Amino acid sequence: MSAILKDPGVRLRPMTDADVDAVMAIEQAAYEFPWTAGILRDCLRVGYSCWVMEDDQAIQAYAVMSIGGGEAHVLNLCVHPRRQRRGLGRKLLRHLTALARRHAADTLLLEVRPSNRAALALYKAAGFNEVGVRKAYYPARNGREDALILALSL
Repeated sequence: MSAILKDPGVRLRPMTDADVDAVMAIEQAAYEFPWTAGILRDCLRVGYSCWVMEDDQAIQAYAVMSIGGGEAHVLNLCVHPRRQRRGLGRKLLRHLTALARRHAADTLLLEVRPSNRAALALYKAAGFNEVGVRKAYYPARNGREDALILALSL
């Protein structure tokens, strides 16, 4: 019997309809105002670039991106709260950036809550710059929260 443990690592693969329940469990654990399963299924149906990151046990993170007209738009990037701060979000963002470049996008856009400091730090470290604000974009406990629009030139 070997005493060497195998490093399970993480794998990226395209999201499928069969993944929606697992992705929804992460979405609900991470966000006070989560997307619905219908939104995720619509993203798959229309052909958005939808990815899951999994280890040997389960899906740990996912992302949804649209690409067209020379730009890509990260619609959702989420890591399970128990797996945050381990580099999974950074790996997923690098993957999306590479895909956007491969599809000849010249800009990668996203919205983020100003209150989401961890996400802001990730995006700033990846080279994103603030290019605007969408007023009252996100639902919030006491009304609505603005979204910062961030862009990365590819």
